[in-house]
Amino acid sequence: MKRLLTTLTALGLGAASLFAQSTHIDQISIDTRGTFHQETREGVYDSHFQGDYFNLHILGQLTPSVSFRIRQRLNKKIDDQNPFNATDFLWLKWQATPRWSFTFGKHPILIGGYEIDSAPIDVYYYGAFSNNLYQYYAFGVSATFTPAEGQNVSIQFIPSPISPVSQNAYSYNLYWNGHIGKKWTTTWSYNYVEDEYHRKMNYIALGNKFHLGALVVDVDFINRASFRQKQFFFSDWSLIGKAILTLGKWNLCTKVGYERNDAVNVDENGLSFDLTLPAGNNYLYYGAGVEFFPLGNENLRLHAAYFRDNHATVNNFDLGITWRFKIYGR
Repeated sequence: MKRLLTTLTALGLGAASLFAQSTHIDQISIDTRGTFHQETREGVYDSHFQGDYFNLHILGQLTPSVSFRIRQRLNKKIDDQNPFNATDFLWLKWQATPRWSFTFGKHPILIGGYEIDSAPIDVYYYGAFSNNLYQYYAFGVSATFTPAEGQNVSIQFIPSPISPVSQNAYSYNLYWNGHIGKKWTTTWSYNYVEDEYHRKMNYIALGNKFHLGALVVDVDFINRASFRQKQFFFSDWSLIGKAILTLGKWNLCTKVGYERNDAVNVDENGLSFDLTLPAGNNYLYYGAGVEFFPLGNENLRLHAAYFRDNHATVNNFDLGITWRFKIYGR
């Protein structure tokens, strides 16, 4: 018995030592963006300085097969209803085999499309669909299968992006992040989501990125529908195009989106099936800008961007700066 206890103690101490040796932080970093926002509303000029983002990033490993990531918005309000409102990422990823991984914790709701998939600090303006989601980061679980390098297929069970955080409404997602050939990358998804009234919506989101040398073009198409609608396809949809031309340290950028929901897409009570873009509405938004990277990398970026939409008589013009720095890195 004494020998058994000694053996078990030695094994436990060895496992603890191995775990301690493999647990580490790989990187701690900060990124932030500030803007001088100017606008004309019905011919009246206004302006102000604003801080857009201030993010803390922590990446590391618990074991050789278990990694973690944290992204905390240091300038975002935390409220009683959602104490993790300012936390985008707080997840563990278990790489169970070379082809299978599992993610637990707060991570992105897997909706396809490059506008919604991009880091918010890199987006200057959004469309109605992206803007009107209750949440895009939530506590949930995902499983990812990697059949080949650069090809990932995920299934996800997570709270609904179109329902308040406190409700028991969920989203069931099938997601492909991969590529077709060398110049075409994809972020596609099918999402079966519940809204705050516990009705069901279907999203088919097809995000496509084309790498054409110095020019990169994104084309997103999102079809939204309830099974109770008369027309399932092309009656409630978004089409978004973005292009970035890189010339040395400069990026010339533009983005245009059009979103439409036919007036007939309502339930028996006259309530729109789609809560992100109500029935009978269309939304056109567009803009252009220029980015300059004085250091020749992502650590410092200056930008100027103009944008507007067809719902508000507002011309927006932003001058801003984004900077990133590493506090610690292995």
